[in-house]
Amino acid sequence: MHKGKLWRRIRPHAAGWLCASPWILGFLVFTLGPMIWSIYYSLTEYPLIRPPVWVGLDNYRFMLQEDKFFFNSLRVTTLYAIVAVPLHLVMGFLMALMLNQKIRYIALWRTVYFLPSVVSGVAVALLWQWIFNSDFGLANWLLGLVGIDGPSWLLSPTWALPALIIMSLWGVGGSMVIFIAGLQGVPQALYEAAEIDGSNAVQRFWHVTVPMVSPVILFNLIIGLIAALQTFTQAFIMTAGGPKQSTHFFMLHLYNNAFQWLKMGYASALAWVLFAYILIATLFVIRSSSLWVFYEGEIKGR
Repeated sequence: MHKGKLWRRIRPHAAGWLCASPWILGFLVFTLGPMIWSIYYSLTEYPLIRPPVWVGLDNYRFMLQEDKFFFNSLRVTTLYAIVAVPLHLVMGFLMALMLNQKIRYIALWRTVYFLPSVVSGVAVALLWQWIFNSDFGLANWLLGLVGIDGPSWLLSPTWALPALIIMSLWGVGGSMVIFIAGLQGVPQALYEAAEIDGSNAVQRFWHVTVPMVSPVILFNLIIGLIAALQTFTQAFIMTAGGPKQSTHFFMLHLYNNAFQWLKMGYASALAWVLFAYILIATLFVIRSSSLWVFYEGEIKGR
């Protein structure tokens, strides 16, 4: 093709590609490139201080057969996600319903409830470490006011994981804001029609509000699930995986192998297993959404 004709064909798109090029370059250098290298490293023994040595699938075999922390870290992470994610959805939805009312200073209240979710993870971990302190923490002090002898929280294998689940509600403001946006998109005419048909407030909630915001619920569910399965900061700062491995999350196990024990090859294999686990869980949620997510203009989600 003649150069002049080729230039005339690509010229209308040149400005767009030029504007997108910083992102494309950044993606290739900082995301896709490291991912490809990590696949290679996952098939090697790479102690960082020496060049990687090819070992094939030995890292994956060791993971499934000999790593005594692998299945426990996967169990802890899964249990945390199963409890924390639905709790986040329910609390975020209830707060959104409360803050979607026409009351005075509503913008201020929304800001107050949202602000905690933007605070740094390390700062939040240190704050809650003090709250759950068994000797002088705020949690046990409040329980003591009603005559309850509080547990040891972060020092107890039974209560450490529940403490981190409770702490996770600190960041519920993010999903709350998205729920508010979804609630404000529900046509008022649907509520009026349901009210004319004799529906009470509970019926309008279940048969109008929930179906209309179900795509928002799906979005928050997927984002929350991905975040929960990558939990790291809380355990790293507050418990270091203890007591008795009760908060030994998968990401903490990955970090220990990579930077504590200098097993970067094995850590890369762990990272790809986590990627596959998150991918499978996300695809399962998306495929199941046809049973419970309603899209306006469609029948039964199809």
